Amino acid sequence: MKTVANLEAFMTDPSQALIEDIKQIDGDILILGIGGKMGPTLAKMTKKAIECAGLNKKVIGVSRFSSLDLRNELETNGIETIAIDLLDDDALQSLPNVKNIIYMAGNKFGTVGNEHFTWTINAYLSGRIAEKFKDARIVAFSSGNVYPLTHVAKNSCSEDTPPNPIGEYAQSCLGRERVLTNFSYNNQTDMLIFRLNYAIDMRYGVLLEIAKHVYHNKPIDLTMGSVNVIWQGDANEYAIRALRHCDSPPKVINITGPETISVRWLAKEFGMHFDKQPQFINEEKPTALLNNASQAHKLFGYPKVSLQQMIEMTVEWLNNDGEVSDNPTHFQEREGAF
Repeated sequence: MKTVANLEAFMTDPSQALIEDIKQIDGDILILGIGGKMGPTLAKMTKKAIECAGLNKKVIGVSRFSSLDLRNELETNGIETIAIDLLDDDALQSLPNVKNIIYMAGNKFGTVGNEHFTWTINAYLSGRIAEKFKDARIVAFSSGNVYPLTHVAKNSCSEDTPPNPIGEYAQSCLGRERVLTNFSYNNQTDMLIFRLNYAIDMRYGVLLEIAKHVYHNKPIDLTMGSVNVIWQGDANEYAIRALRHCDSPPKVINITGPETISVRWLAKEFGMHFDKQPQFINEEKPTALLNNASQAHKLFGYPKVSLQQMIEMTVEWLNNDGEVSDNPTHFQEREGAF
């Protein structure tokens, strides 16, 4: 795993289970907010699965497309693109009425000081989208941040756990869920709420952040002492296959890996690979942001890419000077200030 091309080929390779499921999903697929971290690879995986299934469905990506390079890249891969601002209601209403929506648009980082915009994107816009696509199936991305911090030894945040979001970003995510649920009831729209944390890519994510700290001899804050992660390719596959499980009222499902992972242990694993001694600050709190995704694993199977594979791929990526993002994940945040 040494180049972006290698990474994306691996990440977008559809499983046989996805190919079989895509045969059962009638209609084209519209991805709202395709320009984010996960959207491009999700779209490419969807298109590959359609081609492997011998079907002729369209995959359409919607974004403002501030990067023309991304738009060209998607179109080269057979994905149709539409450049609009989803907050422009006339532009939103002009979108084609397709049968399947994967709703990824949202705002997280930069919320502090700009809370009104985050609420507009994450909560208000969801109502406009739900009304526009009331006859579609909608898989709506949400966040595990809607749950409270939970005791590490219990990890009890299943889909039955009452939400108790900390901070305005997480509150706005719950607002999106509540608005979508209202429209699902009103219009009998089949939906699925996709509560995700944290998707891992070689270029960005919790594992990369911890690995970089070890590699560059920077101290690692242990206050948030445990995390959940899932390979981005697995999360993308789950999102596409989730179109078969939409319902009214919406089905809610947690999406992450099966392990509760110690941040200290992760750092020591990377230290062994890099022949470095990790540095730590603070001590682990007894609680952390942790989700139980056993329902997702029952529906879709366990993630294909294991934690050890992700660790080893991250090490190889850094050792080969792979392309990385300098944006922090803020996974350590305990007060919800993003």
